[in-house]
Amino acid sequence: MNSQDCPIEWNVSRRRFLGMAVAGAALSSLDFARTANASATSENKGGASRKICIFSKHLQWLDYQEMAKTAREIGFDGIDLTVRPRGHVLPERVREDLPRAVHAARTEALDVPMMVTSITDPADPLTERILATASQAGIRYYRMGYYQYDDSTEIRQTLNEAGAKLRDLVEMNKNYNIVGTYQNHSGPRYVGAPLWDLDILFRDLDTRWIGCQFDIRHATVEGGTVWPAHFRFMSRYINTLVAKDFKWSQTDKGWRAENCPLGEGMVDFSGYSKMLKKAGIAGPMSLHLEYPIGGAEHGAQRLTGDKQQVIEAMRKDLRFLRNL
Repeated sequence: MNSQDCPIEWNVSRRRFLGMAVAGAALSSLDFARTANASATSENKGGASRKICIFSKHLQWLDYQEMAKTAREIGFDGIDLTVRPRGHVLPERVREDLPRAVHAARTEALDVPMMVTSITDPADPLTERILATASQAGIRYYRMGYYQYDDSTEIRQTLNEAGAKLRDLVEMNKNYNIVGTYQNHSGPRYVGAPLWDLDILFRDLDTRWIGCQFDIRHATVEGGTVWPAHFRFMSRYINTLVAKDFKWSQTDKGWRAENCPLGEGMVDFSGYSKMLKKAGIAGPMSLHLEYPIGGAEHGAQRLTGDKQQVIEAMRKDLRFLRNL
């Protein structure tokens, strides 16, 4: 990779980053940051109505223009764009393709307030390239990739290593006026599945630039009936939201969490909606459809079923959210 591809070579040292920051970029970011921080605070604390976005993973069978047109016709407010390997925008082509995808959405009067990435390491040259391009395109939030536990490594060591990377990502986020958000997933390998992990990781960071994408489905899988306590504990960190549902099913491999349409599973959406209102959290929400819909649930580029059934599934779940 040459210097034109990556204008600043990142080191995990914040001191090096600050020392290498371009003065002009820092000055121009200052006014933007003041405005952006005020906007984010207002948005996430109830100052604006919540935008409901479609996770573009489920529309990867369409090009950018058709994706935007379809999302608008269904009734979404915006798009949660995949900018990751096998996504709508490939990381190595972010400079060329991300502006095209965002432009397509905006020509259909849709917002792109958030995107999904695999970013975990500030030292990866693609990290800076993605964040710089997204910031220029006006994207406010990016979902990170995941840190994972390894049986050969102590849990505390894994958290310490993740924390060091997050500290440097916060500095990078601040420089590019974009906010990181870490989704709580479920499963024994995922850092953040026990939601207390995120408090350990975030408590000493500037949460204007890092936070949690709260996933009520995964919180219910991991927390059962205690999810309201987890939500209250995490509410100070929540900046974006995910909506999806599941039910427990007994299989030949034991009990499994099986994804299903909204309102047909275990998630207490009524109680969750009340808690969101009480906490004043109004950040953008991404709708995920992980149950079988012709391959779109897996990000397929070609559907194996009727596209109208996929569209109707999206419309039904969106209607459910609107009714809340």
